Amino acid sequence: MDPAGAADPSMPPNPLAHLSLRDRSEMQLQSEADRRSLPGTWTRSSPEHTTILRGGVRRCLQQQCEQTVRIVHAKVAQKSYGNEKRFFCPPPCVYLSGPGWRVKPGQDQAHQAGETGPTVCGYMGLDSASGSAAETQKLNFEQQPDSREFGCAKTLYISDADKRKHFRLVLRLVLRGGRELGTFHSRLIKVISKPSQKKQSLKNTDLCISSGSKVSLFNRLRSQTVSTRYLSVEDGAFVASARQWAAFTLHLADGHSSQGDFLPREGYVRYGSLVQLVCTLTGITLPPMIIRKVAKQCALLDVDEPISQLHKCAFQFPGSPPGEGGTYLCLATEKVVQFQASPCPKEANRALLNDSSCWTIIGTESVEFSFSTSLACTLEPVTPVPLISTLELSGGGDVATLELHGENFHAGLKVWFGDVEAETMYRSPRSLVCVVPDVAAFCSDWRWLRAPITIPVSLVRSDGLFYPSAFSFTYTPEYSARPGHTGVPEPATDADALLESIHQEFTRTNFHLFIQT
Repeated sequence: MDPAGAADPSMPPNPLAHLSLRDRSEMQLQSEADRRSLPGTWTRSSPEHTTILRGGVRRCLQQQCEQTVRIVHAKVAQKSYGNEKRFFCPPPCVYLSGPGWRVKPGQDQAHQAGETGPTVCGYMGLDSASGSAAETQKLNFEQQPDSREFGCAKTLYISDADKRKHFRLVLRLVLRGGRELGTFHSRLIKVISKPSQKKQSLKNTDLCISSGSKVSLFNRLRSQTVSTRYLSVEDGAFVASARQWAAFTLHLADGHSSQGDFLPREGYVRYGSLVQLVCTLTGITLPPMIIRKVAKQCALLDVDEPISQLHKCAFQFPGSPPGEGGTYLCLATEKVVQFQASPCPKEANRALLNDSSCWTIIGTESVEFSFSTSLACTLEPVTPVPLISTLELSGGGDVATLELHGENFHAGLKVWFGDVEAETMYRSPRSLVCVVPDVAAFCSDWRWLRAPITIPVSLVRSDGLFYPSAFSFTYTPEYSARPGHTGVPEPATDADALLESIHQEFTRTNFHLFIQT
């Protein structure tokens, strides 16, 4: 058997040549109605349809033409009472990124020739909103220095007439010309009446903040909304911004280590702990600081209770001599500076702060949707966008299956390994199963493979809509002797059967998964 004959470059490879299925009729293309089959049915597109899609999928992978919608928001929202409007703080934000947004709209999307301005507009509200103008805020997207489009919903709130304990934000995107791009949902947001004043118990961790979680910090002078400043990062420096806020990963240190020896650890963050803030977007960090509870504009130096959502806190730089107030993270207009606190004359366990050194801490969430419309010949919305959370491999050898766990799955989706479609079974909105294609579909010299082959995993909708993911699949070899190489004897012809059995053995146990970061 010719090892190179498994993948003839003149013919599209059969990614499932190693399978022996009982009922091949299940693999035939069904009608549009039948394709939305009951869970548990294996399906694969017709060879003609696969051939058409294959070139487009290859272009999407090579040109990186995806479009990404990212929604960032707080984990909790404070309810408004009576006629007040307690706007969400920090305000929910939407970022549009990816080269696909910069592609000029087609004739069906343009209102008229020569039309300028944003190619997309957005509307955000609560998931119970009826869609009226009073309940939905229009987002005006603006260009960022990093080529992202940014929009912010500053006037959203939840009234006391809404009795829910949780809700989601709904983002509706419309292309220029009125075509609906899709409806995107945020993560779940918890409704609270006001920040908890009680000492938090680790028996009820719903409002506690854990190490490694994402938080936002803002400062508000004299409780005035117009004075709100958010800790953010611009041009590589920390700033206090009135426009945008940044999410920071809050890491809990393993003991009072130095800045150059910071070892994060797990657990819930308590006051008096050494922590470090890392910007989730840029990776820029602040020096390790001690987080302190704030009460009546004083830093409490002897409190070690768990931190809760919307608590007032201060960040003390370590190293201050005993008896001095210490230096704290502070804002001065739009700059972030250090403030020298004074020891409290009446209580030694307190330090006097100014308003600008008192921060409010709140947990944040984000959800990201990626897709590419360059393949699709449809005017249907791109939503619901499938989201993959984990991969789980089963079996090996002749038949290895990969289960995709996530959300927003449906029967019209197919799993693709690179530009090779895999036979797919729809199980539920949270589970898809596919058959792993043979390595020969990606490498004609798979018998002499010397290095692992990593193949991106993506999803393609039945109408050609492409959904990239952050996941990849790696084929890992255990033998790599190519005939004719120095020091390696050329195998005899009758060794083909032996090599085949070796190949089956190493593929049985050596499929590996990893997430590309």
